Amino acid sequence: MKKVLLYIFVGVAAFVISYNLKIGSVSYISPVQPIPFSHKVHAGDNNIPCLYCHIYSDKSTVSGVPDVQRCMGCHNVIKTDSTLIQKLTSYWDKKEPIRWMKVYNLPDYVYFSHKRHARGGVRCEVCHGDVAKMDIITRVSSLKMGWCIDCHTKGAVAIIGREVRNGRDCSTCHK
Repeated sequence: MKKVLLYIFVGVAAFVISYNLKIGSVSYISPVQPIPFSHKVHAGDNNIPCLYCHIYSDKSTVSGVPDVQRCMGCHNVIKTDSTLIQKLTSYWDKKEPIRWMKVYNLPDYVYFSHKRHARGGVRCEVCHGDVAKMDIITRVSSLKMGWCIDCHTKGAVAIIGREVRNGRDCSTCHK
């Protein structure tokens, strides 16, 4: 019985330590993408707004990632001689989606609405950082419960100019 309790204790301790140190998820902070995409070039140098590519951010619970057609809208004439754009074009020619790797991912038991935050005046960079300066997109927010609660309780006035009306009840995020 003592061995079982010891194993349970060690297992729980290892989980807590790895969760707080982010061991096991470090490789997902800046995942390798199928095509190296630079937000610095697109959002920074060319001033393309977030909503041009992430078209669902103010309409849905998810932001969405651009489909190949969205990319080819520009890249059928821009930088067509680039090997990266040729790789993009091969996806288009084969009618295959690009399998982008998620940078931000929440557990299934957490409900989050991009629409509510975007329409509420929360700018993308509050959660995602200044992506206009990122060649490789990097997760800058933990999105852990404490981080969200801090924003809903302390940061809202500074971010959107008013207090948050809801978002403090467990059932708002945990479905």
